[in-house]
Amino acid sequence: MVTRRQKEETVEVLEEKFKRAQSVVLADFQGLSVADMNLLRSMAREAGVEFRVVKNSLVLLATQRAGIEGLEPFLVGPTGVAFGYEDPVTPAKVISRFGAKTKKELSFKGGYLEGRVLGAEEVKSLAALPTRTELLGQLAGTVQGPVAAFHRVLAGNLRGLVIALNRIAEQKTQAA
Repeated sequence: MVTRRQKEETVEVLEEKFKRAQSVVLADFQGLSVADMNLLRSMAREAGVEFRVVKNSLVLLATQRAGIEGLEPFLVGPTGVAFGYEDPVTPAKVISRFGAKTKKELSFKGGYLEGRVLGAEEVKSLAALPTRTELLGQLAGTVQGPVAAFHRVLAGNLRGLVIALNRIAEQKTQAA
């Protein structure tokens, strides 16, 4: 049996996690086996996300202490909480990827991002967004494209100049 002190410690830890997280995703994990839960936690850990299963009442107390309001409607039934500390999109992506990998769809209940409560559909949309790393890669490609094209144009002009100078040099050597 969990003591009152243990519950208080759990609430304190959760409060700190809610304050520190860039985003939080709430999901229904009903129907998952222990092996599935272990796989989900492993995938989350690899992505820098923490996935926890905690009693709804303790989550509610922690969110109230952290100054987060509006998650109460999502705290019904079995709820898993994914905390994203580095990239706000990652918790939703991890849960979505887990569903694709295992063919066991976790349903999003809701979430919290930058002071705003998100509904299930908004969290699904968040999962479809590219990660920060993917966005940086796309940005680098976008920036690199015009620079590379400019380089090719300049290199082509230089190549043409070198070819013309070589032909002039060949003509002069033949004439001499």
